[in-house]
Amino acid sequence: MVSLACLTGLALTLSSPMAEAQTAAKEIFGRTPLPSVNPAEVHGFYSKGCISGAVAMPTDGPTWQAMRLERNRRWGHPNLIALVQKLSRDAVSDGWPGLLVGDISQPRGGPMLTGHASHQVGLDADIWLTKMPNRKLTRQERRDTSAISVLKNDTLYVDPNIWTPAHGKLIARAARFDDVERLFVHPGIKKAMCETYGGSPQNASWLGKVRPYYGHHYHFHIRMKCPQGSTECRKQDAVPAGSGCDASLDWWFTKEPWTPKPPKKDAKPVKKRVVTLSDLPNSCSAVLREPQPANEQLVTFDASYDPTAALASASPSSAPAAKSAGIGFDWPIPGSRPY
Repeated sequence: MVSLACLTGLALTLSSPMAEAQTAAKEIFGRTPLPSVNPAEVHGFYSKGCISGAVAMPTDGPTWQAMRLERNRRWGHPNLIALVQKLSRDAVSDGWPGLLVGDISQPRGGPMLTGHASHQVGLDADIWLTKMPNRKLTRQERRDTSAISVLKNDTLYVDPNIWTPAHGKLIARAARFDDVERLFVHPGIKKAMCETYGGSPQNASWLGKVRPYYGHHYHFHIRMKCPQGSTECRKQDAVPAGSGCDASLDWWFTKEPWTPKPPKKDAKPVKKRVVTLSDLPNSCSAVLREPQPANEQLVTFDASYDPTAALASASPSSAPAAKSAGIGFDWPIPGSRPY
């Protein structure tokens, strides 16, 4: 538990713009409990930015359940939350029993206390490759249940006893959304997708968006395009033409991507640089000061969501007031990180 003295000290620290600019950004954004009620707008890049007007993915829906609720990472741009909900409905119509939804973003985006480098602007969402059970999970189960890897032990390939055509159909369904920029999956999953769908040229337009990447064998990662109206959202480079079932995929099954580069002789250890608020777009300082809703329910994206009511309830933003209980994962990624 964070003491009152610590919270008071943090609030006083943030009262000075100069001091705030040099505070670790994850300490500010990671402890901000509610979003702003301004119109939804993305500021910056997926791994260096923030978001105004985020809304929450409801903890439960008829075709989804949100996981790891204690992390407070169910927030995203309304377009992304709507997309994930639609994907859940479409997936059920395809025979998938429902989505387990992992991390999206923090209430105002920004760097996280633990885990992801991206997920900062409300346009990234993790979808578990574990099927939703036919009962409502408890809060503790959502915290303690582990996602299941689809890889065969100690290999780079999917396990045929775990990986099914339904997994592939779910990923294909997500990739076909026009607003999806790309999907990150483990190289072994990409290979399985190529074996199933790569033979047809008509699949190249969406299969090319399925990008091989480190980790991502417990879940896949949806990345949405910059939404209209977010003039400060920085686009990612377009994916290369074609299906991606070529030599670029073969590279992942060599030793190179998995072998750490040896340190230079007599090189001193480099201390990891802390990302501060001054490293983010200038508008992110303003985002932290935007008014907040009276409560979380007012900005939860369900049938009763009314942005007018949320705006009417607006009050000045409170200082960060609680230490995140979330547990993140830092994937051991050697060498460069291809996108």
